[in-house]
Amino acid sequence: MARPEKRTAGKQKVLVGSLPFTKINYQILGAGILCLILGYFALAQDPWDGTLPLVVAPILLVLGYCIVIPIGILYRTRTKMENVRPGVESQEKTH
Repeated sequence: MARPEKRTAGKQKVLVGSLPFTKINYQILGAGILCLILGYFALAQDPWDGTLPLVVAPILLVLGYCIVIPIGILYRTRTKMENVRPGVESQEKTH
């Protein structure tokens, strides 16, 4: 049986099946958690039938759970090698 290959991009060693979180990923996740905290804080305000608990809190919670946190998990920066198409670099050098 053949062993699964581990792919490497340049100097980065990426394990198959791992999520390479960087500093920007943690910052986006922190913004998502802050959005959730603000949403729950707005939800707990009196009066219960006011604008803050009924309008602002659900918007902040949906924004945090459905948009910001998934972006923080899935965001990946592009490296220079991913942006270069094969053949384009060789044509530019010949001219």
